[in-house]
Amino acid sequence: MIVVSNNEGGCGIPATAQMLADGRAALDALEVGLRLVEADESVRTVGRGGWPNLLGTVELDASVMDGTTFRTGAVGAITGFLHPVSIARQVMEQLPHEFLVGEGAMRFAREIGAEAGELLMPHAENAWNRWFATEVDEADRRNWPNVPMRELCKQAIDPELGRDTTVFLGQDSNRNIAAATSTSGWGWKYPGRLGDSPIIGAGSYADSRYGACACTGVGEMSIRAGTSRAVVLYMKMGMSVADAVYEAVEDMRRLVGGLVGRVTIHAIDAQGNHKVVAVNGLPENHYWIWREGDAAPHAEPAEIIPISDDPTPRPTAHGRYEVMDL
Repeated sequence: MIVVSNNEGGCGIPATAQMLADGRAALDALEVGLRLVEADESVRTVGRGGWPNLLGTVELDASVMDGTTFRTGAVGAITGFLHPVSIARQVMEQLPHEFLVGEGAMRFAREIGAEAGELLMPHAENAWNRWFATEVDEADRRNWPNVPMRELCKQAIDPELGRDTTVFLGQDSNRNIAAATSTSGWGWKYPGRLGDSPIIGAGSYADSRYGACACTGVGEMSIRAGTSRAVVLYMKMGMSVADAVYEAVEDMRRLVGGLVGRVTIHAIDAQGNHKVVAVNGLPENHYWIWREGDAAPHAEPAEIIPISDDPTPRPTAHGRYEVMDL
């Protein structure tokens, strides 16, 4: 048995580890751990307390995957609900679909009685108000929100660099492997933006025969490279979990243009091994891990691999940021 979570999963992984030690199913344990992260207002990239989009609205994404049945559930761009990971789980359990977004996802959430609540907390509202007052020109403030936002999106910098989506990967006592993610995404994102977190194969993937992978950071990169599915496929081809992750890093080196910045790749294999690599990572990049027999989860540093010379935001001649922590 094993569970791995990223740096933001510290408040949830003890509960997940305890459930796995008690013989509970992997996906049940991951969901419980993620719900604790979603409810923690000090985690500002997930759930209640997350950063808002350009309109000042907190939009949430989440996904789950059962690596034995290959069933998935995902939701994107939902507002007003506290636990998107559980809504994603019910998409998997109750619908013939795999993915709901926006109004449809919120309609489903109301139908199943998902817990509603305010997501925008004072720290985030105050930060957004400061941004609006200082970065939006007077004419656009007068006409807000009926103004073009594409340039605002390109120039906005996430208010808390170095924090991420929360991802959980786990294997239970029956050797079933699962993955789960939850995020509020890039602060000041264009309304409706989806990162990799709810996209199966990009932000997460699980196959109980081989292993699982999930990514945090610049989701645009993981989407373009299909990173999580690629890591699992590389393991299927016979690579070790470490070599599979390194090969996925090489895939990212092929990305040209767009956002190229910081991504952390988390992976486990079916034998209980794991590898976590921070592409263009910061020195403080770490993750949480628990294995069968451990007294408690503990933090370990991620291996840092640079793929660009300068992993800080810089505008191009077109005014677009090529490198940004999201």
